[in-house]
Amino acid sequence: MLTQDEQRRVIDRVLSGDVNAFGLLVEDQSKVVYNLCLRMVNNEQDAYDLSQDAFLKAYTNLSLFRGDSKFSSWLYKLTTNVCLDFLRKRSRQKTVPLTYETDDGEQEYLPIPDETFSPETEAERRELRSSVRRGLSQLPEGQRQILILREIGQLSYEEIAGQLGLEAGTVKSRIFRARKKLCDILIKDGNLSDRIPSNHQEKGGASV
Repeated sequence: MLTQDEQRRVIDRVLSGDVNAFGLLVEDQSKVVYNLCLRMVNNEQDAYDLSQDAFLKAYTNLSLFRGDSKFSSWLYKLTTNVCLDFLRKRSRQKTVPLTYETDDGEQEYLPIPDETFSPETEAERRELRSSVRRGLSQLPEGQRQILILREIGQLSYEEIAGQLGLEAGTVKSRIFRARKKLCDILIKDGNLSDRIPSNHQEKGGASV
């Protein structure tokens, strides 16, 4: 991965007329951007198309990047906007999302593992990532979207609120519910039972 200084130098080259240098940024960020899109839209072809759209939008708007944060952070937020626009259009086309009953009780935090891992835990973390991805695909679209914005896109509550037109407090409560639902799905499928104390499961909680 390029450092922030390296990203800045490449951007300066692009803005100075070296358009081919943008390929370095694409190569550096393509996997992460694709994975973000995939988790938001839950379709491989759509994720590929949206990741290409995100890079195109990043290139055409590169002069607007102020440099007060990492390029990657700016790119992830831009990517989430591209995916949100896609999801809104899909919703208007009357795509029916999955629906589940609202969960009650204590709500615990379920961290979504990142894409980096050490060699000694490779198999375990790959299995967990796969389980989380399957669990995310079973969430209602709204819950999956808001959880990805927070955990994968690393947006703040205020930024998510601005993206979705919600109050920050509403965002927090919805993220809590989404984490709880995801955790319950994984426990039901047997993917987290060995990670959670038995007394928590007996109480119906989903602590992680």
